[in-house]
Amino acid sequence: MRIGLLTEGGYPYVNGEARLWCDRLVRGLGQHEFDVYALSRSERQETQGWIELPPQVKQVRTAPLWTAERCADDRAAFGAGYGRRARRRFAECFGELAAAVCESGAGATGASGVSDALADRFSSALYGLAELAGDQGGLIGALRSETAVRALEGACRAPGALRTARAARVPDLLAVAGLLERALRPLSLDWYGDDGLGAVDLCHATSGGPAALPGLLAQHFSGVPLLVTEYGVQLRAHYLATGDEALSTPARALLTSFHGKLAAEVYRKATVITPGNTHARRWQERCGAERSKLRTVYPGMEASRFAEVGEREDPGDPDTLLWVGRIEPAKDLISLLHAFAEIRKEEPKARLRIVGAAAEGPEAAAYLAHCRALAAQLFPDEADGAHAVGDNPVSFEEIGAPEVPELADAYAAGSVVVLSSVVEGFPISLVEAMFCGRATVSTDVGAVVEVIGGTGLVVPPRNPRALAEACVALLRDAGRRERLGAAARARALELFTVEQNTEAFRGIYLEIVSHCPVRREALDDAGEPVPFGNPAEAYMPGRWAVAAGGGDASTGPGGAPSWAQEDGSPERLKEAGV
Repeated sequence: MRIGLLTEGGYPYVNGEARLWCDRLVRGLGQHEFDVYALSRSERQETQGWIELPPQVKQVRTAPLWTAERCADDRAAFGAGYGRRARRRFAECFGELAAAVCESGAGATGASGVSDALADRFSSALYGLAELAGDQGGLIGALRSETAVRALEGACRAPGALRTARAARVPDLLAVAGLLERALRPLSLDWYGDDGLGAVDLCHATSGGPAALPGLLAQHFSGVPLLVTEYGVQLRAHYLATGDEALSTPARALLTSFHGKLAAEVYRKATVITPGNTHARRWQERCGAERSKLRTVYPGMEASRFAEVGEREDPGDPDTLLWVGRIEPAKDLISLLHAFAEIRKEEPKARLRIVGAAAEGPEAAAYLAHCRALAAQLFPDEADGAHAVGDNPVSFEEIGAPEVPELADAYAAGSVVVLSSVVEGFPISLVEAMFCGRATVSTDVGAVVEVIGGTGLVVPPRNPRALAEACVALLRDAGRRERLGAAARARALELFTVEQNTEAFRGIYLEIVSHCPVRREALDDAGEPVPFGNPAEAYMPGRWAVAAGGGDASTGPGGAPSWAQEDGSPERLKEAGV
């Protein structure tokens, strides 16, 4: 099987999102061939290069989403490089797209809050632009042109437009046009021919948004099925990030509407959607994903690096609390420090070790400095006697330092691991603590409750008193810590390993290809049709069987996968030598 792996800001680059799990997936499915199509987010990311790729990666094609704006040159290129018919066609398609983005959607009946008529309007305009891009060799100049800005302005002033968008001014429209061009840049790429995504059996997008857009186009042009995996919902990430950007309220409203409709289109056209947890699944359903398409697949993490600590009888320092992660405001270390002040009143010997570096950006660095200052204020250096050196019960450390050479060493040092976040997706640090057999105290955010499944204590976020009480309860009860840690390790080994993740996608790949084969004529080296080049199963119509009673569509009677009972099943394909 030939897989087109679609990424944004991650694999195969040395740094970025989803890099590790993509690498583990590709290496774990050595029987398949992978073509990687990567969108980079910064010049720095491209400069740092790629990780070492396994032999099953046959080709890598990249494109930047970060190039500087060249508005004047782009407008000139649009005027000189497009004929009258092409300019008129662009104005029509982009005008329809802008109208769909700006429409308020009042009275919508779709699951995503978008009516079917509005979704079809957005879809038709999007694919019309894609076809025009194929004919003209790209749309970068057109999407930044005065024609595009005027189309946006007209859509904002039209009856039924979003109330917030009506206040958009020319600078707002110019900013929106530039950001839309970046989001729609995959339309201008040459990835969709017979030497690219048109030749793969399946497109696997590792996130929504721009990463999934090449998959939509491959489906539109060549009928290639699309699998979308989201461990962090792209639309949710956009909502959180939009508030941090220096954009006006009308510009944010327009971009939010665009990304919402793009997400709805991705979910509507995807063959299968694999959220990483129930929290992400609820977001996807709210944004229009059909429940029958959803298959929850937990992220796979390397358990072997924590095996020594997890199997060790040493439970760690019984008086030490541990926090591990990237230091940023969403982690709410301020509440943790105030909670630790309450813990020290009950357990004077308690210590708190904060292990991690600040996230990228000046805001995170300032937040770390604020946390250090607060810790120094709340906990002045203490000494056992008049001639002893003072010591602070709160320490800030980084992985690689002499005290914590490896990540596993950090978890080995404490008996209770704490998570104090106010915003969280899939809590990786909690899973790592579970692999190490550590008891945990966490705030009820994101997928925390789903991950720990009763093997740790959960408290409300932004509640230092509740957090302190839970930590004190575990510090005082060694037997309870041991029982919870053992149960947590067993749960993590069952649900969150690389092996379970790889096996899940192996089955999903076969499921999709057996039901949605690409109707592609087999040709020999001379370009002549090959008799019986495709097996008979490739021409059998497949269908998605939905379990009676509204159950998960992936299982049939008796718990067996529904696709395993049909003639186009993976077992039949294996018998045919596919």
